[in-house]
Amino acid sequence: MPFLGEVFGEGGSYQFKASSSQSVEMERALLEKGKREPSINLLEAFVEHWKGITHYYIESTDENTPAKKTDIPWRLKQMLDILVYEERQQVSAGEAGPCLEYLLQHRILETLCTLGRAEYPPGMRQQVLQFFSRVLAQVQHPLLHYLSIHRPVQKLLQLGGTVPGSLTEKEEVQFTTVLCSKIQQDPDLLTYILEGKRIVSRKKASREPSTLPRAAASVGDKDRPHSKTPDPGPCGARAWTTQLPAETEEPDGGTGESNLVTCLIGLCRSKKSRVALKARENLLLLVSVASQAAATYLVQSSPCCLVIVEHLCQLYQSMPTFLDPADIATLEGISWRLPSAPSDEASFPGKEALAAFLGWFDYCDHLVTEAHPVVADALAKAVAEKLFVEILQPQLLHVSEQSILTSTALLTAMLRQLCSPALLREAVTFLLGPDQQAAALEDSPYTLCSHLIGHCDHLSDEISIATLRLFEELLQKPHEQIIRSLILCNLEGRPYVARGSPEPESYEDTLDLEEDPYYFTDGLVDSGFQPPAKPPPAPATNSDGKTAVTEIVNSFLCLVPEEAKTSAFLEETGYDTYVHDAYGLFQECSSRVAPWGWPQSLTPLDPHEPERPFFEGHFLRMLFDRMSRILEQPYSLNLQVTSVLSRLALFPHPHIHEYLLDPYINLAPGCRSLFSVLVRVIGDLMQRIQRVPQFPGKLLLVRKQLMGQVPGEQLDHQTLLQGVVVLEEFCKELAAIAFVKFPPHGPHLRLSPAPEGHV
Repeated sequence: MPFLGEVFGEGGSYQFKASSSQSVEMERALLEKGKREPSINLLEAFVEHWKGITHYYIESTDENTPAKKTDIPWRLKQMLDILVYEERQQVSAGEAGPCLEYLLQHRILETLCTLGRAEYPPGMRQQVLQFFSRVLAQVQHPLLHYLSIHRPVQKLLQLGGTVPGSLTEKEEVQFTTVLCSKIQQDPDLLTYILEGKRIVSRKKASREPSTLPRAAASVGDKDRPHSKTPDPGPCGARAWTTQLPAETEEPDGGTGESNLVTCLIGLCRSKKSRVALKARENLLLLVSVASQAAATYLVQSSPCCLVIVEHLCQLYQSMPTFLDPADIATLEGISWRLPSAPSDEASFPGKEALAAFLGWFDYCDHLVTEAHPVVADALAKAVAEKLFVEILQPQLLHVSEQSILTSTALLTAMLRQLCSPALLREAVTFLLGPDQQAAALEDSPYTLCSHLIGHCDHLSDEISIATLRLFEELLQKPHEQIIRSLILCNLEGRPYVARGSPEPESYEDTLDLEEDPYYFTDGLVDSGFQPPAKPPPAPATNSDGKTAVTEIVNSFLCLVPEEAKTSAFLEETGYDTYVHDAYGLFQECSSRVAPWGWPQSLTPLDPHEPERPFFEGHFLRMLFDRMSRILEQPYSLNLQVTSVLSRLALFPHPHIHEYLLDPYINLAPGCRSLFSVLVRVIGDLMQRIQRVPQFPGKLLLVRKQLMGQVPGEQLDHQTLLQGVVVLEEFCKELAAIAFVKFPPHGPHLRLSPAPEGHV
């Protein structure tokens, strides 16, 4: 019986005329009636619709008519409706009905997949993708376990994401959404969807009829009256598939070729923002599978991690070889959900490429955070190996200053975005190495960390500032190895404290300032400048041996001589302007290090233990050296050096507090602390200011210039004057940090400290 709507025009060509619309409507009415009247055989209707599709290919010669202008979309919709309706009428849940059994046995999806690959008629791939998606989403019976289902699914995935800007991107991403949702519900499906030619070939001897469950077959036999299953006949699907190309055989792609993962990666690159976002969400759903076995399979038997990281490396290498660190900083906060560069920011060469890279890196970080631990570790290691070691490390160690500057600024931007523990662990190991032993002065500086510390004291101020920013960003990350490798491993056992000597009776006995040639110089009195007021008597100590916070605060506030202070002339209240900021930063730092179980008190000294040589470590030595040159360094560099030291001083470890913030420690011979470095800087300052005429007036003018109160103009000794301003503010900042770490009246912060110079 010919199906409704079939007519033949001149020359025997297969056509659909406008007059056939009434027949189509009649058939639709019959189908609806069949849904209401069980006497209508659903299987016959299902087969007739399928035969109608195959007849089109046998008899049509028009290759230009779009698929949507034929009756193929409508027939596919009717086949879907029949499958869904049949399933709802099933008495026993989980059993395959006759129509579903027919779809499986006759490999209808395999045939449709071939038609979609051939794109005949034009737009057929879109129709096939929609039908696959709807069948998998609406039919509740498990389907993807069947060979005749997951094999065409694999073939169809090989077509997805391969052509940027494809007309079927919307349908492709809908198809992958259904697959990822199914895998999320049943992780065992992952092996069926990702398997390649090698696995399929093992099933070659086992053809589809044997894949049907016994119960489904029995139901099918029972529901066929007199066992009269409609035969597709010579023009049916089985006979017609013999004329199709060899594409219906085993899939071409192995595990290393196109599959669900590579399809999703291709869709993630789409210019259509909604398609790209949905593809990323689907990939995120895929890597977060709960099953250990599925996660292991995803890592070991699929190119998942590799293709994700390869795309990251491609985006990195597509950026210009030189980018201004200031331009990189303007794109902070790029999110993988909105990876495009903000339109309100100033444009610069490489802006879009930089935004794309930072957006994908943020996405990789999010993947590692949300993925199964097995996938997360593998992906983090792949990022470290392919991006950090193979690409970034040669650039960081390059002799070209442009290469060092750009790669350092990009690494800083990546660290700022990095949140996942696994990727942070790999980044820390890459930057600092696995070794946490205390560094020795004679250690060979061949490690990446040693090179980076050396870059902080580079001849190029730009490279020094960029690398100091990198370390400052690193110090804000929640990983104990960072602070332990850079600082704590050298302070263990407190070797910086003199052994066997009694506690000093007065502050001047501790520092021997009167014997320090850098502190007092000849001619100070004659020049009219006076040294700082004499330090107070011996500091009070608490029961735990800590110096009272009031003594520490006053020591830092009184360190800069009055002649070198200018904040009072601008109606500033002193160090209290830093207290609020210091309190917030200290609370943030304390919460970050709380899980590390740091001690609350200093390690007791063994008076009988012999002194051992103390080396503060390469990092602190570099910072102290930089700090000692504060009066001769550029303003921006001084700001960065003091910013890093302030970050270090905030850490609530007793050894860090003692070494960086306690002016009264009895240092071992040859040792220096932050306070002793500052004392020598003040001594140097007292010598230099004698050679600057009208020093107080010029210093005040420079301060107003830095605050933007007066126009900037070049002055003599401007670097020195700017260094003095930074020095004064840094001492106030250290006083504020000491105050918030150990408030004098209990553990809670007193937000209204006394005026400058007193507590």
